[in-house]
Amino acid sequence: MTTTENATEKVVSTIVSAGTSEGGQELQLRADMSAKAVLRESGAVLRMSESQVASLADTQSEDQTMIINMGPQHPSTHGVLRLMLELKGETVLRCKPVIGYLHTGMEKTGESLTYMQGGTNVTRMDYASPLNNELVFSMATEKLLGIDGDIPQRAVWIRMMLSELNRISSHLLFMATNGMDIGAVSMMLYGFREREEVLRFFQKVTGLRMNHNFIRPGGVAADLPAGWRDDVLGLLDALPERLAEYEILMTGQPIWRERLQGVGVITRDEAIALSATGPILRSTGLAWDLRRDLPYLHYDEVEFDVIVGSYGDAFDRYSIRLNEIRESMRIVRQILDRMPQGDYRIQDKKVTPPPRGRIDESMEALIHHFKIFTEGFKVPEGETYVAIESPRGEIGCYIASDGSSTPYRMHMRAPSFVNIQSMPLMMHGGLIADAVAVISSVDPVLGEVDR
Repeated sequence: MTTTENATEKVVSTIVSAGTSEGGQELQLRADMSAKAVLRESGAVLRMSESQVASLADTQSEDQTMIINMGPQHPSTHGVLRLMLELKGETVLRCKPVIGYLHTGMEKTGESLTYMQGGTNVTRMDYASPLNNELVFSMATEKLLGIDGDIPQRAVWIRMMLSELNRISSHLLFMATNGMDIGAVSMMLYGFREREEVLRFFQKVTGLRMNHNFIRPGGVAADLPAGWRDDVLGLLDALPERLAEYEILMTGQPIWRERLQGVGVITRDEAIALSATGPILRSTGLAWDLRRDLPYLHYDEVEFDVIVGSYGDAFDRYSIRLNEIRESMRIVRQILDRMPQGDYRIQDKKVTPPPRGRIDESMEALIHHFKIFTEGFKVPEGETYVAIESPRGEIGCYIASDGSSTPYRMHMRAPSFVNIQSMPLMMHGGLIADAVAVISSVDPVLGEVDR
């Protein structure tokens, strides 16, 4: 081979590697890494001294291991996730999630949208739980506006009801995909069957099955339609029998237990060190739920139990979500009994557009409507952080305002983004055959990871 051919081959090799490499995100050879970095990718998360790190660092011979790609893939992740795994035989020694394949840029987009338009943006982050995204954004905006204590009671209870129904639909989606991932193919059909009933109700209330933009600063977009109470009761009456079928199909089955029990174990200290929340944290036995511990809306006025596990494994995380569906049903029944009459949004012309009927009668109302939806409303200078309990854990919204009609800075504390870093710890020492079970038990939505 000539010198020119050698140079050409090197250039081609460089271009190919540059086109496929994710740089520092990718799993490196042990020889190119510090002992501390190797330990981190092996799942170590607790604080320790440099000497402890050096003594605990795995000294596997790379002649006996191999690094493989798992993905980029869509199943069990609700998005596109790539895992790089170091294997010794069928045992996982190291795991590194590689993210960024969706490239949504929603936080930066949110800084160019008015507060009125912001709901159409955040609702698409966790698209399995859009109403909770809308709720946390609206609550943060209301706090900056200083109207968080003035939201009509009917709007508050409607928000609670929709959030809990959204928790039910999200956990039903988990039941469906988790079953499919682990081989219970029938569960995919059953989970979607029940979830469809919830989405049908959402469509009746909001006009859309997903990405609703229904919970808005000041209240909700519209009042509940005629017959809504009967629809909710019909849903609540049908679910218990269906959940009992899930118990028969999965919970009590020896094969299901073998696939989940003792798989992807995480301890309480490890979960806290990783800032994990939601079912992952509660599976370790720590009863932390923002609805009870830092209550918002009217969660302090309803009765429900915080479901916890004992072993921190994939079976606990499955069981917690199954039983949280029952607790959400319990909350919704209490909301039905307490739903008041009244306005569904605040009657403040600064943030609330005029009634639709007035637009055809009044030029002032038409101008008001036009300005609200084109220019938005100005929000006083300041910053705030509001957090709520989404189906995946703590979702928080940080907004810094410069006094204009668009956020100066917006950041979402997305639970999937934080929880996904627990995967290396859960997978370390496990079998490659259990990798999908671990991913599924984390229940990540990549729309909010790559936001």
